[in-house]
Amino acid sequence: MGSKSFGNLLDLASGDLLDIPHTPRALPRVMTVPGIISDGYGISGADSDAISLPCRERKIIVANFLPLNGKRDSETGQWKFSLDNDSPMLHLKDGFSPETEVIYVGSLKSDVDVSEQDEVSQTLFEEFSCVPTFIPQDVHKKFYLGFCKQQLWPLFHYMLPMCPDHGERFDRSLWQAYVSANKIFADKVMGVINLEEDYIWIHDYHLMLLPTFLRRRFHRVKLGFFLHSPFPSSEIYRTLPVREELLRGLLNCDLIGFHTFDYARHFLSCCCRMLGLEYESKRGHIALDYLGRTVFLKILPIGIQMGRLESVLNLPATAEKLKEIQEKYRGKKVILGVDDMDIFKGLSLKILAFEHLLQQYPSMLGKLVLIQIVNPARGSGKDVQEAKKETYYTVNRINERYGSPGYEPVVLIDRPVPRFEKSAYYAMAECCIVNAVRDGMNLVPYKYTVCRQGTPEMDKSLGLSEDSPRTSTLVLSEFIGCSPSLSGAIRVNPWDVDAVADSMYSAITMSDFEKQLRHKKHYHYISTHDVAYWSRSFIQDLERACRDHYSKRCWGVGWGLGFKLIALSPNFRRLSIEQTVSAYRRSSKRAIFLDYDGTLVPEASIVKEPSADVISALKTLCSDPDNTAFIVSGRGKVSLSEWLAPCVNLGIAAEHGYFTRWNSSSDWETSGFSDDLEWKKIVEPIMRLYTETTDGSNIEAKESALVWHHQDADPDFGSCQAKELLDHLETVLVNEPVVVHRGHQIVEVKPQGVSKGLVTGKVLSRMHEKENAPDFVVCIGDDRSDEEMFESITTTLSAQSSSISTEVFACTVGRKPSKAKYFLDEVSDVVKLLQGLANTSSSPKPRYPSHLRVSFESVV
Repeated sequence: MGSKSFGNLLDLASGDLLDIPHTPRALPRVMTVPGIISDGYGISGADSDAISLPCRERKIIVANFLPLNGKRDSETGQWKFSLDNDSPMLHLKDGFSPETEVIYVGSLKSDVDVSEQDEVSQTLFEEFSCVPTFIPQDVHKKFYLGFCKQQLWPLFHYMLPMCPDHGERFDRSLWQAYVSANKIFADKVMGVINLEEDYIWIHDYHLMLLPTFLRRRFHRVKLGFFLHSPFPSSEIYRTLPVREELLRGLLNCDLIGFHTFDYARHFLSCCCRMLGLEYESKRGHIALDYLGRTVFLKILPIGIQMGRLESVLNLPATAEKLKEIQEKYRGKKVILGVDDMDIFKGLSLKILAFEHLLQQYPSMLGKLVLIQIVNPARGSGKDVQEAKKETYYTVNRINERYGSPGYEPVVLIDRPVPRFEKSAYYAMAECCIVNAVRDGMNLVPYKYTVCRQGTPEMDKSLGLSEDSPRTSTLVLSEFIGCSPSLSGAIRVNPWDVDAVADSMYSAITMSDFEKQLRHKKHYHYISTHDVAYWSRSFIQDLERACRDHYSKRCWGVGWGLGFKLIALSPNFRRLSIEQTVSAYRRSSKRAIFLDYDGTLVPEASIVKEPSADVISALKTLCSDPDNTAFIVSGRGKVSLSEWLAPCVNLGIAAEHGYFTRWNSSSDWETSGFSDDLEWKKIVEPIMRLYTETTDGSNIEAKESALVWHHQDADPDFGSCQAKELLDHLETVLVNEPVVVHRGHQIVEVKPQGVSKGLVTGKVLSRMHEKENAPDFVVCIGDDRSDEEMFESITTTLSAQSSSISTEVFACTVGRKPSKAKYFLDEVSDVVKLLQGLANTSSSPKPRYPSHLRVSFESVV
């Protein structure tokens, strides 16, 4: 797909959510057809993807900020830009092949006047392959400092706005700005995308709606998303008023990445509770089946750029600063902390724990120093000011109480610290503590470990030998993303001040040999799992997730931010009632198979009896001697017989075909596989046990089967119990003639061989034996068990040697993945179809010679 822009995505949000001017187009258009420059406006249709010309492999990296630094030249007044070598986004390309072209899309950290934006865009694209998104200042303030930092950031870190003084309440205007900003990002991405070749990798919670905009426009776009913050538990996330919009935004990706399994598990729980989705592991990859698309999850913490950090360690300024610090703190042990100034870093808890350490171990006075480097706050608000005020107050109190001339227990460095100076502090500290109460990843422990390893150049400057032992110790909060990957660290609960104090003391007093072992283990992991490894692994999984993009047809469903994409078989289409009725009218012998719940009666309906329209249509259809009609259901024979009593010639297959009756005057036949139901005595007590321990579950006892339902139980607990029950039953029933099956919110045990497919095969075979083979077959169902009917019809008709050409209309209710070739949207459409067929049956038809007619009774 050539580069296109889209100028009419404002309808993705209702009302005036996106009442902003279109972003100016500064980038050159890309040729899509020789001699024709495509503008891209005005393109419409359910699936507007087109075929592009071959081009160089590209990756489009989309993040809130571009990896650039910019400032205006004081003399010329012109903008000067340079790469930000400290940005992780810049180093993602280290994991890509050298032939890969990388394009960055994001905002600038500086405000550029509207009159200069076109020129700046052209310069950045040509010199840095960067596409800037110029968001109006008022929108950007509400988007970034408002919705992102005041609502999403606190919520994702488990902070709820219980009262006005404890976080900001949901503000609809801030949400509108968030939507608007994501729309601007979408416009810019669509201005440079080449659909066939490009992979788009979106980063972090600022852009959770961007996948919806892109998927709406390009159904087969290759989308990856990585969340760099925590994903909260479902109890926290579900408090967000726009929870489904953001969740569906992520699900519009092909691959979603998280730092830890905890974050991924919380995301899966939200998908289960809010959208009813279930996940499974496919050859080691966690995957969600979402409307025919497979959405994969990736769990891998980001790494650091080793070369960048080592180059800083080799600077003469770093060695000089290190010598200076070592001289200043000679004879003292240093514990280092490096944190942003915000309420989630646990600064005050860390300092209180250090105070407790000094109280518990007076011998450490004068010998132990906590150096706390405070990075500038990324957000603004009263919570930051309060955290800063509390930190300063606690530090001053401790220093006044425990300090002495020439000794300051806590050194607070609250200023911008150059990278070389920070690296020097890392290199000399005996212990590093990260005590955050909640943090997405935090790379401070990684940087500390690498700096403690040093480099040959740095060793030479300091007069150290290359084989001198390397040591480091880490005290890490168990609530940060890097904690699981650093197994040699001392993990702590930051809220337990006493335990944190004891851990810091253990870290500085442990033997050098143990420090060496812990350091070696950490350094090996960090050096082999750097940012290049992370990006390479993510892109490989993204490519794997996008392999079957062109094997299915796609339909867009829903308006606004509730847009969803359904991916189905290329031959899957809506069943035309007119064409079906026309085929029915041309046919001479017909077979009709209908499911009950979800097909003739809505699944959610409290009233389970069929409507008068359904009874009337069925009665007419089964009264036609040229028709063989069957209801094939999982329900019991008593209920079905009672509800369908007016339809005397209607065949009924109850309990998935275990019981079959050809009409109301015939006897019930069993499947014949096994009449031994002694296994129920084993199954029922087990199911009863799980019912007693799972609130909201119940047992459905059929004559031939037992079903354990958990649709009214807690989704996570019910699913967990269903898996356990399935394993339990499979173990105890291994020698019994039964099948243990797990369906949608059920676990069912039934005799082997019983299936709806068996019913359709049996009926069609019987008709063929009586030389009454049908030339018209319609089969309609809505759930997994009905898939057996669709498959059986195809298999049975293919196996029969007949000169009759049979038209088959296998149809599922609901537009979803199915073995059926057709779909109808809902039960009312099924009823309309049956009424159309019934009207044809009741109208006069041409009569055939008697020797060509076979009575219904002869089939029975």
